[in-house]
Amino acid sequence: MSDTHTDRRLVAGWQGRYYEDFEVGDIYKHPYGKTVTETDDVWLTNVTMNLNPMHFNEAYAAETEFGERLVNGLVVISLAVGMSVIDVSQNATANLGYDAVRHHAPVFHGDTVFAESEVLDKRESDSRDHVGIVTTELRAYNQNDEQVLSLERTGMVLKREHAQPTAATPPGWIEGVGTQPEDLE
Repeated sequence: MSDTHTDRRLVAGWQGRYYEDFEVGDIYKHPYGKTVTETDDVWLTNVTMNLNPMHFNEAYAAETEFGERLVNGLVVISLAVGMSVIDVSQNATANLGYDAVRHHAPVFHGDTVFAESEVLDKRESDSRDHVGIVTTELRAYNQNDEQVLSLERTGMVLKREHAQPTAATPPGWIEGVGTQPEDLE
């Protein structure tokens, strides 16, 4: 341990993008890829009562053109949207819609999914001064660079001046939880 004194301080982490940060044409490659496991797929398939045997019956799926079970398309959508939150909707107040959903290729257990979003449009909200409307195209790929999904996603995103995050109270935290500036004095 060093003999020198180190000042401790709260440092703001990633706060997410605010309405002002979005520019049409920007592309965000979302961090991390996720390997889709059998458990991921079977769990959501069962929870949502998706009764297509292509997702949960190996013997049935083996007799199809794919020769194995396919990952439920809603698992792929949920995964890709979840990956995009850190860049696109961490500061959203509402999702307004998902449009033009397309499954371009199947996803199998063991495939790794990657996602990126491109800003297609942004505009001021007609009814709410504290948010703007942002539309992105979300694209997902497998480990072989095959596009497996695309969709358009529109949300209401907070404007920075209305969010006022701090290092002590970042997005998602309530005031007074965890280390506070007065704890460091």
